[in-house]
Amino acid sequence: MSVTFKDVEKYRRDGFVLVEGLFSPDEIRKMIHEVENGSDVAASAEGVVDRSGRAARLAIWFDLKKDIWAGASTCPRIVNTVRILLGEDAAFFHGKVMMKEAKTGGAWEWHQDYGYWYEQGFVYPNMISAFVALDEATVENGCLQVLSGSHHMGRMNHGKAGAQTGADPSRINEISSMFERVHVTMKPGSVLFFHSNLLHSSSSNDSDHHRRSFIMCYSACSNPQLLTSGEMKFREPCPVDTDASILKFPG
Repeated sequence: MSVTFKDVEKYRRDGFVLVEGLFSPDEIRKMIHEVENGSDVAASAEGVVDRSGRAARLAIWFDLKKDIWAGASTCPRIVNTVRILLGEDAAFFHGKVMMKEAKTGGAWEWHQDYGYWYEQGFVYPNMISAFVALDEATVENGCLQVLSGSHHMGRMNHGKAGAQTGADPSRINEISSMFERVHVTMKPGSVLFFHSNLLHSSSSNDSDHHRRSFIMCYSACSNPQLLTSGEMKFREPCPVDTDASILKFPG
């Protein structure tokens, strides 16, 4: 198993848990090969501008295709960990590759994922992200920062911050001293699982090294999504592939 009982306790208390080395060097090499050589990520990646005008690039998709990203998103090491942390079966929501490139990659403002997933109709915040480090994530290249335990506050108001969606800056200033700020440094292949209401951000990348990541997002199957048509949708459980599903891809 990827997580222990103590890990589950930490996730509930702090809103996040880091699992080291969940993906092997071979698996990470293949994912980076797809980022650098695959057509889908390169073609769909768009710059997302921060308050300073610098941009990180983001590619996002909502369907499981027959590609390496679906292989990772349905890997039992991921899906079973998500099930344990959510406390029930999980549905795939979306995946994305974030590219914070050397010397140019912009910051991500403080936000909660549920701050904008709420606007997509999800009734409850029983949702989770699995953040995979493709490159080493350091303070210098803009690793993720989290406010430990901030998911207990519930959803904050969000608005525009550059081209991004960010939490209310005045409220962030008021509450940030209440929580421990953690710089989540990560080795390639490590995965950070974090709650949809956990406040997180990252600084710009002023270093000589890329900081690329792959993020898989899931919702509890019992969490209804209100559609614009007025209907209520319940998502199907995420399929589970074999543990070697990533290794069949080139790279």
